Amino acid sequence: MTAPAPWPQDERELAQVRAFNRKLAWLPRFKIRNRLTPRLIQALLRVSQVGGAKKLREHGLTAERKTLDTVPVRIIRPNGQPRGVVLDFHGGGWVIGNAQMNDNFNIAIVNDCQVAVVSVDYRLAVSTPVEELLNDCLRAARGLLNDAEFAGLPVVVVGESAGAHLAVATLLALKASPELLRRIHGALLYYGVYDLTGTPSVRNAPAETLVLDGPGMVDALRLLTPDLNDAQRRLPPLSPLYGDFSDLPPALLFAGELDPLLDDTLLIAERWQPSAPVELHVLPASPHGFIHFPTAIAQGVLAYSRRWITTRVKGPEAG
Repeated sequence: MTAPAPWPQDERELAQVRAFNRKLAWLPRFKIRNRLTPRLIQALLRVSQVGGAKKLREHGLTAERKTLDTVPVRIIRPNGQPRGVVLDFHGGGWVIGNAQMNDNFNIAIVNDCQVAVVSVDYRLAVSTPVEELLNDCLRAARGLLNDAEFAGLPVVVVGESAGAHLAVATLLALKASPELLRRIHGALLYYGVYDLTGTPSVRNAPAETLVLDGPGMVDALRLLTPDLNDAQRRLPPLSPLYGDFSDLPPALLFAGELDPLLDDTLLIAERWQPSAPVELHVLPASPHGFIHFPTAIAQGVLAYSRRWITTRVKGPEAG
């Protein structure tokens, strides 16, 4: 299950990651302790995305906004007939982010894999219960799988952090519709959150954790579900770790060695493996969010992920 990772390829690449970590150590950690801060971050995100269409045009692409079963999505199509579809769930701790925020990744996926990317613009937990976010994602998935444009095309789900949580929760909910679930040929998941009560690495996260606020993570998870107790928070699909993984597709999982969410990925890989092939990579010296950082390891992981997507859309027997 845990495959030998080709990253880092040499000591220079590892040194690059460690040097970037020293810069991260000076930056504030992402905290979810109120609803004001996420709203401010979301406003800044939208400002930063002005002019995003130009970036797409530089690659000969455009994006379309539409709704799938009442849920807004952003679709980037390849030039030519798509070989498959990627259903993308963005990260952001459930409280920030939008379907446009992964354009850099998704442009590369569209061009390299010759697939359409459908990014879900689910509602955010600053004003919506997290259970409704799960409903948004399930409706978007059902809408895509029933959409005439994508009929017969293999689908790969992709999720990062909170988006990985939503992706797995969606797969578990789709077990009620086996004919739709069979259309999904793979799940590509980066450092997800799979237990809303906190896995051991979350509960023991120290103050020096990079990117995420280690000591505040359990309280932040509870803030998502203030009216539930821990026994209720552990119920799937709210906590996907405790779901039934039978009939789920093959998965490619990534986590960083320094990520307080490391146990989430390790534990879900153990649960998933008896039902389908699981490939797991733990990246040395890497924190949460590492695919966004300007390192050779991040670029290598993203290129590998695109090759995996290409393999998966060739058919369920591929890979």
